[in-house]
Amino acid sequence: MIEVDYLIVGCGFAGLSFIEEAKAHNKSVLVFDNQSQQSSTVAGGMYNPVVLKRFTAVWKSQEQLKLALPFYKNLEVKLNITVDYKLPVYRRFVSTEEQNNWFAASDKVNVGEFISTTLIKNTNAHINADFGFGEVLQTGRVDSALLMASYRAYLKRNGELVERPFLYKALEPTASGFMYQDYKIKHVVFAEGFGLKQNPFFNYLPLQGSKGELLIIHAPELNINFLLKSSVFVMPLGNDLYKVGATYERDDKTNNTTEAGKNQLLSKLKSFITCDFEIVDQVAGVRPTVKDRRPLIGAHPEHKHMFILNGLGSRGVLIGPYVAKQLYNAIENGGELDTEIDIKRYESDYASIS
Repeated sequence: MIEVDYLIVGCGFAGLSFIEEAKAHNKSVLVFDNQSQQSSTVAGGMYNPVVLKRFTAVWKSQEQLKLALPFYKNLEVKLNITVDYKLPVYRRFVSTEEQNNWFAASDKVNVGEFISTTLIKNTNAHINADFGFGEVLQTGRVDSALLMASYRAYLKRNGELVERPFLYKALEPTASGFMYQDYKIKHVVFAEGFGLKQNPFFNYLPLQGSKGELLIIHAPELNINFLLKSSVFVMPLGNDLYKVGATYERDDKTNNTTEAGKNQLLSKLKSFITCDFEIVDQVAGVRPTVKDRRPLIGAHPEHKHMFILNGLGSRGVLIGPYVAKQLYNAIENGGELDTEIDIKRYESDYASIS
């Protein structure tokens, strides 16, 4: 019989963030992850405190940044890798009206500190940007693929990773937690992303899921050292490679790439990029999105030692460490979860099926 403080199902940005929080408090962990969910691995990996469609602040962006930046720095030291790259974000303007809206947003609380009021003129012959760019401050890119692969290898070396599907029916409630095969567990945290749909304990929650496809292109003439955001984003990866994304597809919930997704991205990309490029790769994953655009965090309505950490959408890089700390504090110290993320807001949905 092996005793474990936390059994964690899923090792994307949500699961990884909670594992690190538990380990920081000397808790033992057992992690189940069979890589069935790809959203964290294929993600753009950008952290950006501004919603660039509406020029508004990302929810809790200040608090999240304060936690996220040292979080990834610590992981770089622990894993002996570099994953956090400081990368400016340039928002391409398509009209004078957009410019004016940008400068108006710079006066808003929680937004102004992240928006530069210096209009950047376009000097790149291969970009159509007659109205210039606005720069977002305090932004960067996390190499999500390298981080996930390195972290899984780290867990494997410690004997903490189980690379096979989690068997929900094998989880047996006890007075002090759960039994799972040969393990005695104090707490279970489900951080499965869109895999939540197969989870009989939490599948009452309104996780919608949004498939995203991205392209990797080779564009030697483009030569930019910032993330360019227009109808799609163009993110430099080094060696003249760029990640281009992303699509938002609500009906297709597979990780399969599609010709339609590729054509949509190419059409948008060619509307503002004029140089030649070659498609090197195409990837896809289903984001764990929620109808009210807030994470799904908290305790199961009946099983008091069972928890969920999900619904991080397309901003898992930024949100993960923040919500993981909130959930850990709620479990171990009785702390109150932010009402906007607490799954108690969906208690009536659970009552209707129980």
